[in-house]
Amino acid sequence: MQLEVGAILEGKVTGITKFGAFVELPGGKTGMVHISEVASTFVKEIRDYVTENQVIKVKVLAINPDGKISLSMKRVNEAPQSGKVSAQHSSGRPGNFEWQAGRRNEPTSFEDMMAKFKQTSDEKMSDLKRCMEAKRGGFSRRGGSTR
Repeated sequence: MQLEVGAILEGKVTGITKFGAFVELPGGKTGMVHISEVASTFVKEIRDYVTENQVIKVKVLAINPDGKISLSMKRVNEAPQSGKVSAQHSSGRPGNFEWQAGRRNEPTSFEDMMAKFKQTSDEKMSDLKRCMEAKRGGFSRRGGSTR
């Protein structure tokens, strides 16, 4: 059987290590699910999610030239990418900065985007400075001088 990137298959867990699980795929090949690809949450102990001889669904992420097959359990239920950014990822930028114009069809120049970014950045820096001043100055204002 020919494996291809993006294929979703069922395989049997043949071994578990601290860093991942080895899965026997159809056709006798073995791939590995790295611990970061087991679940969408932080996985401290992989044995909380899989056991040896368990049959699991995996997605083929990569096939290296040396024959290593990278697999994922958490990406099995992921919708296929159609070139568009999903709503889940659209606000994943630091600080939730909106990189696109308000309307998609409205062209925005680079200068306009930079001006908006600078304004947002200045506002955030101002908030941060205000917060830090309150933390630093708060003690001396309450207690007065200790000299």
